[in-house]
Amino acid sequence: MLNYTIRRTIQAVPLLLLISVMMFLILNKMPGGPLAAYMQNPHITAADIARLKHNFGLDRPLYVQYLDWFWRALHGDLGWSQVNSTTVVEAFRERLPATLELMSVSFIVALAVGLTFGLIAAIKPYSGFDYFVTTFAFFGMSMPIFWLAIMMQMLFSVNGIHFPPAGMEKFTFGYRLDFTLPSAGDQSTGGGDFWDHLKHLIMPAACLALLQIATWSRFTRASMQEVLHTDYMRTAAAKGLTFANMLFKHGMKNGLMPVVTIIALSLPSLVSGAVVTETIFAWPGMGRLFIVGLQQQDFPLLMGYLMLVSVLVVVFNLLADLVYGWLDPRVKYD
Repeated sequence: MLNYTIRRTIQAVPLLLLISVMMFLILNKMPGGPLAAYMQNPHITAADIARLKHNFGLDRPLYVQYLDWFWRALHGDLGWSQVNSTTVVEAFRERLPATLELMSVSFIVALAVGLTFGLIAAIKPYSGFDYFVTTFAFFGMSMPIFWLAIMMQMLFSVNGIHFPPAGMEKFTFGYRLDFTLPSAGDQSTGGGDFWDHLKHLIMPAACLALLQIATWSRFTRASMQEVLHTDYMRTAAAKGLTFANMLFKHGMKNGLMPVVTIIALSLPSLVSGAVVTETIFAWPGMGRLFIVGLQQQDFPLLMGYLMLVSVLVVVFNLLADLVYGWLDPRVKYD
């Protein structure tokens, strides 16, 4: 296992190098190039542009510029962010905790709900709950995140949930429920306590988790359905094992193997989904930082963010392969 991990890590190096070269070339070809953030100044002159090119080393050949960026990136220097007036690393350090918090909560909710829904639907196929999971999955996979986020804001923030309707309090003995969630930010103006922060987290986390719940529940149901009808499961039942024993000791490890791949490959999509979610809900994380950098054409910030996402994709693929070996002893890494 250790040799396999080392070999896969070494194999990832040329892949990341190729990605970095492609991203560097693409971003250099965007309108304005690396100086796009400065070109928006209407008072900038040709002399100013020439001086900036010389100061940033942009008057050198493109391959020399890439090698210079690569060497500095190896030493933890991703450049200077014009938008944030700080280094890219410092900008990431400020925004990364908020994104990790949002992604962690979304992942835990999606994993718990998605696997539970899929497992129950597989155990009770064609039941009312199975049809509910199927309908919910189709809804979750077809809803664009930006539309869902706006609808949630309208329902829980603009309108709010009020029960009972005005004028009907007599039917609930004067009790009235008014439930409204904040529409943006991670805390109220002037700061807030833990519960205030939690209320701000509910909608963006639920919005980000919905697609994963829909996808993982469907794959879990299909995979577990196939495992439950295998010969070794029938043999275990014939030997007198309880259904719970068969399910958790023999079925789930094999049934969850395809799901592990889907989960591992879906994790980077939490980062891309967070771009839209954080922007709509004004969550102060990496996704919102990327959108601002994209609007302002902040070359160092965009390059650093795209490389970070690329590294996450490679790492999550490696983790998926390693989990295979734990779930199924038949998987050997030579």
